[in-house]
Amino acid sequence: MSNGSLYTKINNNIATIEFGHPASNSFPSELLVRLTKAFNELSVDDEVHVIILKSEGEKAFCAGASFDELVAIDNLADGKKFFLGFANVINAMRTCKKPIIGRVHGKVVGGGVGLVAACDYVYATDQAAIKLSELTIGIGPFVIAPAIERKMKISALSELSLNATKWHNAYWCKENGLYADVFEETKSLDNYVDDLAQKLAAYNPDGVQEMKKVLWKGTDNWTELLEERAEISGKLVLSDFTKKALEKFKK
Repeated sequence: MSNGSLYTKINNNIATIEFGHPASNSFPSELLVRLTKAFNELSVDDEVHVIILKSEGEKAFCAGASFDELVAIDNLADGKKFFLGFANVINAMRTCKKPIIGRVHGKVVGGGVGLVAACDYVYATDQAAIKLSELTIGIGPFVIAPAIERKMKISALSELSLNATKWHNAYWCKENGLYADVFEETKSLDNYVDDLAQKLAAYNPDGVQEMKKVLWKGTDNWTELLEERAEISGKLVLSDFTKKALEKFKK
């Protein structure tokens, strides 16, 4: 469990990916690699028509990147590689031929917000507040910013990134386009996720695939763009400001 868990199941043309980690469902690099691989494999699986992304437990949906790995970075190559983990997942979600439904049951931080934004359609509970706290430790949400801006527009990205200590509640997220709908109970959330998944699974797969291309039009440069952003983050994480902030946070 130190590297987290990831399970995929397929039933009635619906694939469900469920990830987990003891540290509030955060992502060590290995788990990001596994998630990227899962999306790439499901993209070309003819048995799969739609994908549901969810996480384990009843508390946080995702606490972002692994803090322990972040603290351990001591050179640019490792820094860039670390942030490429989220870049690769977002690009795998972007290029995946199947629509991805996000099922968000709790709070989301940092890189987790990027994954939610990269989903094609998201349902959430009223506990699913979000926060981008990267600037508080001297780095920024550079890799995930394109996905957030695409879904929520530049004004919301500005509010989230610059007001880095503030939690924004689920209804704010709905108003700004991240969530399609918000539910008070997890049971209602699951019912709506299952209902939409079943409908999408019954549609013409070729038609759905073409629709996904339309929805992601204009993002063909993201492979290069997110790599450039990963390098920016990789440099900043080595700064004295960030090292001191991480050490303070660790204590």
